[in-house]
Amino acid sequence: MTQTIAPRVRTLVLLLAAACALLAGAGPASAHAALTGSDPRQGAVVDQAPAQVSLTFSESVSMDDDSLRVLDPKGKRVDDGRPSGTGGTTYSVKLHAGLPDGTYTVTYQVVSADSHPVAGAYTFSVGAPSETSVSVSAQAAGGGFVGGLYGVGRYVSYTAFVVLVGGAAFVLACWPRGSGIRAVQRLVVSGWLALTAATLLLLLLRGSYTGSGKLADVFDLNLLGEVLQTKSGAALVSRLLLLAAAALFIAVLFGAYDKREDEERRDLTFGLALGGSVVAVGLAATWAMSEHASVGLQAGLAMPVDVVHLIAVATWLGGLTALLAALYRGPAETPVPTLAVRRFSRIAFGSVVALVATGTYQSWRQLGSWTAFTDTRYGQLLLVKIGLVAVLVGVAYFSRRWTAQLAETVPAAVAGQRQKERAAASSGRRDDEAKAAGKTTTADAKKAGAAGKTKAAGKASGTGKGSGGSQRAAQLARQRAAVDAARQKRQRDADPHRFGLRRSVLAEAGVAVVLLAVTTVLTQTEPGRTEEDAKAAGATSAAGATPATGAVTLDMPFDTGGQNGKGVVRVELDPARVGANDLHLYVQRPDGTAFDIPEVKVALTQKAKDIGPLPVAPDHITTGHWSASGVQIPMAGDWEVAVTVRTSDINQITLTKNAQIG
Repeated sequence: MTQTIAPRVRTLVLLLAAACALLAGAGPASAHAALTGSDPRQGAVVDQAPAQVSLTFSESVSMDDDSLRVLDPKGKRVDDGRPSGTGGTTYSVKLHAGLPDGTYTVTYQVVSADSHPVAGAYTFSVGAPSETSVSVSAQAAGGGFVGGLYGVGRYVSYTAFVVLVGGAAFVLACWPRGSGIRAVQRLVVSGWLALTAATLLLLLLRGSYTGSGKLADVFDLNLLGEVLQTKSGAALVSRLLLLAAAALFIAVLFGAYDKREDEERRDLTFGLALGGSVVAVGLAATWAMSEHASVGLQAGLAMPVDVVHLIAVATWLGGLTALLAALYRGPAETPVPTLAVRRFSRIAFGSVVALVATGTYQSWRQLGSWTAFTDTRYGQLLLVKIGLVAVLVGVAYFSRRWTAQLAETVPAAVAGQRQKERAAASSGRRDDEAKAAGKTTTADAKKAGAAGKTKAAGKASGTGKGSGGSQRAAQLARQRAAVDAARQKRQRDADPHRFGLRRSVLAEAGVAVVLLAVTTVLTQTEPGRTEEDAKAAGATSAAGATPATGAVTLDMPFDTGGQNGKGVVRVELDPARVGANDLHLYVQRPDGTAFDIPEVKVALTQKAKDIGPLPVAPDHITTGHWSASGVQIPMAGDWEVAVTVRTSDINQITLTKNAQIG
């Protein structure tokens, strides 16, 4: 028995490991609201300090007093700490008056309308760039241990929802007598317990997940109170209330419903189906109204479509899990009837049709173009999901073939074997009883001969006989249980059609585990349409910042150490377009006077397309001025300009800055 179960255990462990690997590879949840503009813009050098800093996102976000901060070169906060919306998706914070020249850092950490944390930072300068003690690379949200735990909670909640809804639907719609099968009962109750526990975990983690990311903040009651006032917090609380109603539904399904006869059960089926449908739709709506579907294009249509999508997934995959549990763990005396399997096959087909229809709409809504399938991470994950669904449908086709061949009754050979086993067991019991009776007669004769000696000895002998009989009965009970277990396994494995069906259903369940993991990662990834819109907005912003002549000017302060080691390098590219460009490079001291250095080199690189570095060797024109004509730039995009400055034989530094080439 152990040798038979072990391969299945190894298979499930491998599938769970694959799911965990997908979740671990997801990393921090990607921001679904992207920064599409700012004033001052990133890297800008302004003559006078602005009165405020404004940020524009691709969708509305929620903020608190610490969501938008502006820091001076020493890391001191220079904003008034009261960010406000200025209309649409633009938010601003006022700055202190009389800010000195230098480089300032803008940091933001907000929550997008689809519940995901968004964080980032950039710099701008007043007068001229300066050194700053603020690091902009450490800005992150939704990561770390809390972020990983939150991702696991999301996966468990999706999986538990599928098991709970799909298992109950399988019993009501396909196999009413399955309500009395212990394996099915355990499956559905486990789904309810897991979904309840995961929802409580997400509610506790939510504040830390969107804020500091510290585990200690999980039990901060003030933070929990703030979470309850958000859309995501309200959705989680609503889910808990609906789970309380689901508990009552489960109690009736496996209690009063199971104990009724078939005629009485039909009367109760309609009420349970109606109540269960309301609870299932409500649970699905807690996701639809707080995540992707609730924001963006056609949100009013997208939310009900998302509910249908989730219900279809649960009906298919959850019913599949219930069927698998009944086939593998159900008693041999109550096998899953062919009619129930055929009913589920038809329901699963309808679910797949609903999935294709709703999935097509969701793909169009979230991607917006065919190129987004390959150019965005969301599109690439969606291709993986489509491939897994295709594999799942292919395996389901074989399950339907086994269903068509499935026999309703146990084969005659199995029935004959069962009769032989029962006859052998009955014969063995009769032999044991005869032997026990003979021994008892002999013992009684001996006791009768010794009865006159002592009454206490007779009582002790009687007590010993009773103890030995109870031990023998217990041993026989264990043997019968082992024989019954082996017989049930042989009966389950005897029908080749049922055996093939179990194998194909197990394969479907295995693919479903990985599919749910991919779906969980997909919900944490920035939609392709949003990603492409952000890129387009960034390119437009960069193009708008370019002077009317088309030239790009980059100022890069340097400090190599030693004498004449400080200064500013200015690089001018004209017209900053694809093809031939003129490059001028100027070197000035901090006071603005031009001076020469031993060597200066320039290189151009476009990392997105893996082009470069393309070296440029400018000619020295006059003091502090170098120039190169006909610098060829092969394609448009964001190019990195690297300038290597050598001020002595041993002092050298390489400076980099990005330029948008049209």
